[in-house]
Amino acid sequence: MSKPLIVCRLDDTPVFQEAITKAGLADRIEIQSVPKDGALDDHMLATAEGMLAWGLPPGQLAQMPKLRWVQSMTVGMDSWLSRDDLRDDITLTCARGIHRVQMPESVIGAMLYVTRPFIDTTANNLAHKWVRQAPVPLAGKTLGILGVGTVGAEIARKASIFEMKIIGTRRSGEPVPNVDKIFPPEETDAVLEQSDFVLTLLPVTSETRDFMNAARFAKMKKSAWYLNFTRGDVVVDADLIEAVDSKRIAGAVLDTFRIEPLPPEDPFWATKGIIVLPHIGGMHPERSAQISSLVVDNLRTFLDGGEMTAIVDREKGY
Repeated sequence: MSKPLIVCRLDDTPVFQEAITKAGLADRIEIQSVPKDGALDDHMLATAEGMLAWGLPPGQLAQMPKLRWVQSMTVGMDSWLSRDDLRDDITLTCARGIHRVQMPESVIGAMLYVTRPFIDTTANNLAHKWVRQAPVPLAGKTLGILGVGTVGAEIARKASIFEMKIIGTRRSGEPVPNVDKIFPPEETDAVLEQSDFVLTLLPVTSETRDFMNAARFAKMKKSAWYLNFTRGDVVVDADLIEAVDSKRIAGAVLDTFRIEPLPPEDPFWATKGIIVLPHIGGMHPERSAQISSLVVDNLRTFLDGGEMTAIVDREKGY
């Protein structure tokens, strides 16, 4: 009986091969690989039953009749779910939980950056000027998280150490440790009105696309900062620029954008009060090693049957 073919469309396939070998699964599968942006050959297209990938060219899933499982290397799944060639019989699993360490540190780092005089101090250093400014403590401030999931819960745990108050929205409405109050999504305005920092961790769905618009920015405190570490599509760009320009809100730290890399002519670059990060919030020097354990667990389940980890709910969009 032939072994199932698993195609790796990755630049770091050896990391996953090593993990699969250590788990004792290498003899049960055939692995073939191409680079992250490489083309699959006819044999891969015709016989692959599983695939590890960041993405795939449009229409190519329709050329893979035996494909039953795709393990995405990302948490956000909008690019996969929006495909016209995604069949119902293909199980999608994502990298949910991979950002547990790096994302909370990036978010807390952003809040520290805008409450400490780091920006002015850097300019003063270049001018050889000694200027003392009192930093604003995070203690006592309220962090509002729109979309408290796995990462949001970890951010709440770590932010609470800074003596912050944490509130947020969650679709299920279920309480979360270290979150002082959970609101249903329809009560988002209550979170916006109370928060000193508004953080979006929403997946891109029909309900969340353009979610942060002029009306919602108008609900925020004038002293509040907006932080986006999810997807650029949840924000109306022009409305955010207007909110910052008019000082309706204090400013914004953005790590994700509708178009990436962000074009040089994009107005975000030139808007005073908006800090552009090059989508680094979820990066980690050993990211592949982090996700390899998830890949191994799902591969074992794929071979033996059972429930995989981090299966994507197509209706919810994540």
